[in-house]
Amino acid sequence: MTGLDIPAAASQPDRATLLAAMRMAARAPSVHNTQPWRWIYRDHRLSLYRDDERLLGTADPNGRQLVISCGTMLHHTRTAFAAAGWRTETVRLPDPARPDHLATLTFRPLPDAPTAPRNRPETIERRRTDRLPLRDPGDLTGLIRSARLLSQRYEVMLDLLDAATAGRLSAASEQVAALRHYDIPYLAELYWWSGHEQIPEGVPAAALVSADEAARVPAGREFPLSGDTSRRADQQDRARLWVLATEDDSALAWLRTGEALSEILLECTAAGLATCPLTHITELPTTRRIASNAAGGHGTAQVIVRVGLAPGREDHPQTPRRPISDFLTIHPDTFAAGSGERPNVSSACSPTAEEPGPKDSTR
Repeated sequence: MTGLDIPAAASQPDRATLLAAMRMAARAPSVHNTQPWRWIYRDHRLSLYRDDERLLGTADPNGRQLVISCGTMLHHTRTAFAAAGWRTETVRLPDPARPDHLATLTFRPLPDAPTAPRNRPETIERRRTDRLPLRDPGDLTGLIRSARLLSQRYEVMLDLLDAATAGRLSAASEQVAALRHYDIPYLAELYWWSGHEQIPEGVPAAALVSADEAARVPAGREFPLSGDTSRRADQQDRARLWVLATEDDSALAWLRTGEALSEILLECTAAGLATCPLTHITELPTTRRIASNAAGGHGTAQVIVRVGLAPGREDHPQTPRRPISDFLTIHPDTFAAGSGERPNVSSACSPTAEEPGPKDSTR
């Protein structure tokens, strides 16, 4: 998918480009792989909405992690269109009366896309969330410098923790696990979204870790355990911990955090590193304060990212994703008959296609 053959008069991506870009963008990570986004394409504008039927009511009652997840999808979407030869202009939270309307994108041709955006599709395909023990990534001076510059674009602060501070954050992770141990609604929600197969959402069993593997990753979220495997048996986790923080704790800050997170994950993947975003430590007020203090106390911690080297070349299968028709609505008049394009209307489309309609979340 390149932008080399864009007609001079084109004012919007054609249907094939739109669908290919959105299929790629859907590889964005989200909390528990809930994929809590809805998109509408109409009048040359692509609008992002939060899908509150995918809200984690116990773990994320305010929707902070949901909006962060939508932010990763927003950045992945812009990245996919840039690779296809389209520059996007973004308006965040465009309608104060519609807090579920998170962003709107408009398009301009970008026929001479730089090399980096053109190479990003391959990076998006390679990125995985690696919950297994990781090796020490070595000298991160250059990478952390570029990652901080990328984060600053979104008014997000990035801190690399030293060993002592990372140890306190690992202790906070254990505190979360202890506090959640008898939290039945939380556990029920966690089991609902993990350990299943043959469904296009949630964390599949193949992406979970065993008790032995989990014990060697002290900062990881406690998911349902999977089997008796002992992958990377001689490896204790030596991943470095990065903290993303914002000055305030608003919906806009959450959205920008997701965008910065997407930038950082792709930058690390391009550098050959493995990553694992963590949000459980920032779910509870006490442990969130610990994370915020670990980041220097200059803001509010939003996400922790484990960054390290994955030993060997283990095959991590891609986690599933929902079909495009499940989250993208294209207004019937978008691609006129004279353009040679057939309209594609999502099965989840409301009668007017002006806003997301209800979505059945049962499995």
